[in-house]
Amino acid sequence: MEYRFKAGRLPMLVSMPHVGTDIPDEVAARLAPCAQARADTDWHLAELYGFLEEMGISVISARWSRYLIDLNRPPENTNLYPGMDTTGLCPVDTFGRESLYLPGMAPDEAEVKARLERYWRPYHQQLRAELDRLKAQFGRVALWDAHSIASRVPRFFEGRLPDLNFGTADGKSCDPGLEQVVVGVARAQDRFTVALNGRFKGGHITRHYGQPASGVHAIQLEMCQCLYMNEAAPFDYRPGVAAEVQPLLRDMIGSAVAWVRS
Repeated sequence: MEYRFKAGRLPMLVSMPHVGTDIPDEVAARLAPCAQARADTDWHLAELYGFLEEMGISVISARWSRYLIDLNRPPENTNLYPGMDTTGLCPVDTFGRESLYLPGMAPDEAEVKARLERYWRPYHQQLRAELDRLKAQFGRVALWDAHSIASRVPRFFEGRLPDLNFGTADGKSCDPGLEQVVVGVARAQDRFTVALNGRFKGGHITRHYGQPASGVHAIQLEMCQCLYMNEAAPFDYRPGVAAEVQPLLRDMIGSAVAWVRS
């Protein structure tokens, strides 16, 4: 299977497109040593969001590393943030600008297209099918795109990120009511800092599938990894630290489900 999926019973799907760590042997043999750490992975989100199954929420998550193909980039490989630095559909460097491939070993256009069909498309076909199933059952559905990132990545932003970074494509990917409810829960506490449509406005999944006029409401959460894990290799999960933010995550997810069902 090219992804992991479990169907739930509520009108929400949580997508985790950057948690994968697998890389096919034939690609791994061409990678530079820096790729072995998979440093740019959204580590441990399955554990962090471990309450989703108990809640009855559908989850789709990546098996393959974003170093193979980035499931949150458009198939045309267009830049989601024009004029700003970003990594592409099949990245050739790390967030730290280290070359991912040995000299002369980067994928050509034909290989990129092959990876798109082999690894990218199955994930998106399943994502679409589950959204369609839930929408048919409930009339409308929420899509929560779950991400995490090191709190400091100088390549992409200055200084330290806010703890919780919500993206709704500047309000285009979901109804204002859902945005207000979820972000309102986040801002009702004073422990974690919050940003809305700041450095992260939502990637391809949020922007493409979030069609509020059609009953699909998408929101992305990009959260700092220091809230639940060590940001340095070997990137250990810290359950005691994670336990501090998990109740808030659960409340935000619950508020989104309640809004969709209202």
